[in-house]
Amino acid sequence: MYLTIKETAEYLSMTESKIEDLIKQKKIRAIHDGENWIINKDQFNTHLKQIEKYKHLIEEILNEPIPEDLDIKDED
Repeated sequence: MYLTIKETAEYLSMTESKIEDLIKQKKIRAIHDGENWIINKDQFNTHLKQIEKYKHLIEEILNEPIPEDLDIKDED
């Protein structure tokens, strides 16, 4: 349920310094226990679901066949 900065970086495929920056910018909620930052893993569920949704949408768009151009079939 709770992750360290290193575990969070691996989970989100980011660098540890990027995670630290996001904590400082208050874009990631974290608790400092005196020695380490502790990050609740559940706060990323919505974000990861949205990423999967967008990946699926992009895949559908890229797999959609290109319609035939009407100008090509112009016969005199």
